[in-house]
Amino acid sequence: MSENILKFSMNRCTSVEPLDENTLKSACRLTDTFTTASVEILARLPDLEIVNVSGQFRHEWHELPDPNETLQKVLGIRIGSGMLKIIKGLMGEGENLEQLTYMVEECCHGIILALTKDILSHAPRDEAGKLEFFSNMVRKNIRLYNRCAAFAPGSRLIEGIEPPK
Repeated sequence: MSENILKFSMNRCTSVEPLDENTLKSACRLTDTFTTASVEILARLPDLEIVNVSGQFRHEWHELPDPNETLQKVLGIRIGSGMLKIIKGLMGEGENLEQLTYMVEECCHGIILALTKDILSHAPRDEAGKLEFFSNMVRKNIRLYNRCAAFAPGSRLIEGIEPPK
């Protein structure tokens, strides 16, 4: 006799690509047992203004009648410090908005990280130098805290750094 056991899996990824010399596209995709969704934002350089936002959602999206209507509320904002507070202020903070808000924030953080990759090429080659370089990088830009495994709680790179509130 076979048993039917519910299995849950989740995959989330964020990617950033230049569309032209003035526009970056960031996409966050989520696939789990119950949902398939993606959010894309276009940001214009150098101000990092969100000039387009769209989403694709299969299945009902957390009781939102039109998630794309909610996404349009972030049009025109600039990516920078305090993004989560701004996004929540515009989109709302209901329980049914948590995942959608997270996906927009991930798109924004993806753009920030893509713009910092050139800085990473200047890291020292020795281990002690790397540790100091990356720790200072997070101290100077606290938005990097917990944005990747290297800057996650428990990492040596962020020892002594208080998480953002």
